[in-house]
Amino acid sequence: MTSPEPVESRTQTRTQGRTAQTATLAEIAREAGVSAPTVSKVLNGRADVAPATRARVEELLRAHGYRRRRAEATRSPLIDLVFHELESAWALEVIRGVENVARDAGLSVVLSESAGRLTPGRTWADQVAARRPHGVILVLSGLDESQRALLTSRSIPFVVMDPAGDPGADVPSIGATNWQGGLAATRHLVELGHRRIGAISGPSQMMCSRARVDGYRAALETAGLPVDPALIANGDFHHEAGYRLGLELLRRPDRPTAVFAGNDLQALGLYEAARELGLRIPEDLSVVGFDDLPVAPLVGPPLTTVRQPLTEMAEAAAKLVLDLGREEGTPAATRVELATSLVVRSSTAGPVAGS
Repeated sequence: MTSPEPVESRTQTRTQGRTAQTATLAEIAREAGVSAPTVSKVLNGRADVAPATRARVEELLRAHGYRRRRAEATRSPLIDLVFHELESAWALEVIRGVENVARDAGLSVVLSESAGRLTPGRTWADQVAARRPHGVILVLSGLDESQRALLTSRSIPFVVMDPAGDPGADVPSIGATNWQGGLAATRHLVELGHRRIGAISGPSQMMCSRARVDGYRAALETAGLPVDPALIANGDFHHEAGYRLGLELLRRPDRPTAVFAGNDLQALGLYEAARELGLRIPEDLSVVGFDDLPVAPLVGPPLTTVRQPLTEMAEAAAKLVLDLGREEGTPAATRVELATSLVVRSSTAGPVAGS
C-alpha cells in the first residue's frame, strides 16, 4: 500500500461538485525545465530566481490552477497599504480607516509609496510576495498583469481604493460617487446664481478627477449654461496647483465668480490666490472643495465642500481584503461605491450684482 501524497504537493480544482487532482510541483518543475526547489522559491517569493524563469513558472502555476492550501495559516499578521503619494491629510484619513480594521483583527499595517507612479515597481511586488501579508490595499494606484499574477499565485488578496483608472471587472475596488459629488457642488453654485463657474481638476489620467469634472459639466449643461473649456484647469490635487491655477483663472478679464476645486487642498491654494489678488471669499468669489478634510471647517472662511467618506472607504477596503483572504468563499460585493454629500459652509454665496 502506497502512502498518500502530501497535502500541498498536488493542486486541486473543483469540477462539477467533485475534487480533481491536476499537477504536482515536480510535474510543474519538469514542464518548466527547472528543479522542484526553483518552483518552491517562486512560490515563496524568493528574489534569487531569474525573471524569465519566474515568469515561466508563474504561467504554469496559473495554467494548472495552483493555489496553496490553508493560505491563511501561512500569512504574516500584516496589511500592506500602498499610496500613489503619501504626503497629505488625505492619506492620514485613509491610514486611520485601515488601522481601525487592522487593530480589531490583530494585524499591523505596512505603508509604502509608489512615488507618484500609478503602478508600484517590480521590487515592491517581490517584497510583498515574500512577506505574505493578509492582503494588499492600493490607493489611487493599481497593479499590472504580472503583479496581479504574482499576488494571485501566492493567494494574497488585493483591493484597489479610489482606482486611478478602470481596474477591470475582476479587481475588487472601493470608491466614492465622484460624479455625483461634482454635480452637487456645481449645482449648489448654479442655484446661488453663479453663471461663470470655473473648475480646477485633479490629474486628467485619474478616473476620480474625470468623474468630478464630468459631474461639473453635467450640472452646467442641465442648467442651460455653456461649458467654457478656458475655465477648466487640470491640477494635481496639491495646494500649489490650486494657487497657481487659481491665479490664472482669477486674472482673466472675464474671471469666474465661483470655482469648484477638485479637492480641498487645491481649494486652499485657491484661497491664497484670491487673497493675493485682493478678492474676498465669498463676497467676490465662491469656492467649493472636495473631500471634507478635518481642516475644511477650520479655515477662514470655513470651506463648503463635498464630503468623501475617506475613513469609511478605507475601513470598507480593509474589511473587503480580509474577507477575500478567508477561505469560506468570495464576498457578495467586490465593487463598492460609497455616497458623497455636499457640506455647505461659509465659502459660498450669491454673486455680487453686476459681477
